[in-house]
Amino acid sequence: MMQNVHLAPEEDEDDLYSGYNDYNPTFDTEDLENDTVFQQAARTSHGRRPPVTAKIPGTATSRPIDTAFGDGVSRPMTAVQAAGYTKAAIRGSLFDPLGQARGPAPPLEMKNPDSSEEKIRQLEKKVNELVEESCIANSCGDLKLALEKAKEAGRKERVLVRQREQTATSESINLDLTYSVLFNLASQYAANEMYAEALNTYQVIVKNKMFNNGGRLKVNMGNIYLKQRNYSKAIKFYRMALDQIPSVHKDMRIKIMQNIGVAFIKTGQYMDAVSSFEHIMSLSPNLKAGFNLLVCYFAIGDSEQMKKAFQKLIAVPLEVDYDDKYVSPNDDPHTNLLLEAIKNDSLRQIERERKSMAEDYIMAAAKLIAPVTEPSFAAGYDWCVEAVKASHYVELANDLEINKATTFLRQRDFNQALETFKMFERKDSRVKSAAATNLSFLYYLEKELAQATTYADLAVSSDRYNPAALTNKGNTVFANEDYEKAAEFYKEALRNDCSCTEALYNLGLTYKKLNRIDGALDCFLKLHAILGNSAQVLHQIAAIYEIMEDPNQAIEWLMQLISVVPSDPRALSKLGKLYDKEGDKSQAYHYYYESYRYFPSNIEVIEWLGAYCIDTQFCEKAIEYFERAALILVHNFVFLMCRPTQVKWQLMVASCYRRSELCSTGSLKKLGIFAGY
Repeated sequence: MMQNVHLAPEEDEDDLYSGYNDYNPTFDTEDLENDTVFQQAARTSHGRRPPVTAKIPGTATSRPIDTAFGDGVSRPMTAVQAAGYTKAAIRGSLFDPLGQARGPAPPLEMKNPDSSEEKIRQLEKKVNELVEESCIANSCGDLKLALEKAKEAGRKERVLVRQREQTATSESINLDLTYSVLFNLASQYAANEMYAEALNTYQVIVKNKMFNNGGRLKVNMGNIYLKQRNYSKAIKFYRMALDQIPSVHKDMRIKIMQNIGVAFIKTGQYMDAVSSFEHIMSLSPNLKAGFNLLVCYFAIGDSEQMKKAFQKLIAVPLEVDYDDKYVSPNDDPHTNLLLEAIKNDSLRQIERERKSMAEDYIMAAAKLIAPVTEPSFAAGYDWCVEAVKASHYVELANDLEINKATTFLRQRDFNQALETFKMFERKDSRVKSAAATNLSFLYYLEKELAQATTYADLAVSSDRYNPAALTNKGNTVFANEDYEKAAEFYKEALRNDCSCTEALYNLGLTYKKLNRIDGALDCFLKLHAILGNSAQVLHQIAAIYEIMEDPNQAIEWLMQLISVVPSDPRALSKLGKLYDKEGDKSQAYHYYYESYRYFPSNIEVIEWLGAYCIDTQFCEKAIEYFERAALILVHNFVFLMCRPTQVKWQLMVASCYRRSELCSTGSLKKLGIFAGY
């Protein structure tokens, strides 16, 4: 603490201790008890509690605030100003931090809609809305609307950039918004197959150094070049994109390398494709890459590498849980309900699709390499079966063997097919049923009904829920003309699998045999809803309407039939016959003539055309048709090694000559030749 030292008068200058007892009375604390002003202030602040005079809203009591010294001068209260006190507080005033005593708070300052900042903010909001609307339209399939919204967003974004430049504010351009607008526009161009515009837009993004990750969009450009079949440029852009993507994005790099491999396959550069797929299988093996690798080795003709590629393919983990988790270990009803709920949920459907895709790849690969990896097809297939048995796709081994037998069927090697199918009689019930079903089908085709019935019974007893087995059993019963029993087997097959079109078609034929026309029509209409434009189904529906004596409906369905098979002569002649019954000779002639044009050896059609020409006084044209009929008859008899005895067509030709007065010696000689004289 600094002390105020007062110098003594000059006469006391020689006294060394003079002035030490002189001090400022302000710092005298010994006589504070006698200082009335200090005692009054001390009692007011600490010595006593002021009386309660008012209440503060929301509290129990309130005390008056004494802000004056003893002499009545206001004392500032800056230390508690944030609590609502002010230095100008008046004695006895209320504590009002919210200012309720002073009336409502003044309104917030409104934004000026005409200000440049507010206009820029609203325009930026509109651009974002347009981009969102474009994406939504694309997801809904309205590609044209999506492109229009993307273009409008691009126009407004350019206006936004110009306004920012004109205001010259410190706020920088929104690069994220510009990037999203350009990227969405390029995507919509590509979706609408406007590839040149899409490439130009992507090029704008890629060349702008301000977009940090713009180089990755070269993948999209490579995809466009791949669609345009410009494979060299596609490979170039895929490789440039691969350089831009860091190694931490492993999945993305794998997909790009897979695209590079596919592009190499398209250009026939199989060795380069092999290097890409081999690298993928070493880093992150998957089914598509493994199958493509096998295809490349097949194209090269390297049988040993094909085997290695097949082993790599079946070594790819499926990452699908087995069906055991969907079986309850006990009879807990809550567990059963839960398993029933997840048995066919979306995740389970994804697992089924993945498993089905794996089976398709492996089956296709086995059929591809089996004939070329070993001296014979059977030996190659056996090698594939043994390899699959040693993998975690062991369930596919039996399917491969059945597929081998069906391949023998396609090659018309029925003995090998029969031997292969008979090997499954000692297998489990599912495989035994499939093999017996095929054996029954084979014997049915060879019209050995006894053997077909035996194996059909074996297939049904092995797996009563196999719709193919039940259908074959129904076929054997149908062949024995027991139509009621055959219908029961077809119905049971449909109860097990409502999509078994073979059983439904055969049930319709059975109802026709039983003269249950309405039931037959119902079966074939259901088939038409399932199969669409199936020529056999359309023919059956038209035939049923003809039986029901509804020619208009029959004609309508036959018209659908010839739209599917326009060169079917039987359908065309049937249409001509129906129009003839309806009395429309011109339409009948049109369809009969079309049938004759596609199959000029139908005697019934030739006879109708000749008779029509006679009725219309075109005897010369009728002569051509009857001469054709006579010529066909002569050729048929020559084929049968006998002389023709029917002279009907020669007489018809003679009648035409007589009607047209064209009979001559040459004509008579020709008639004699036709008659065999």
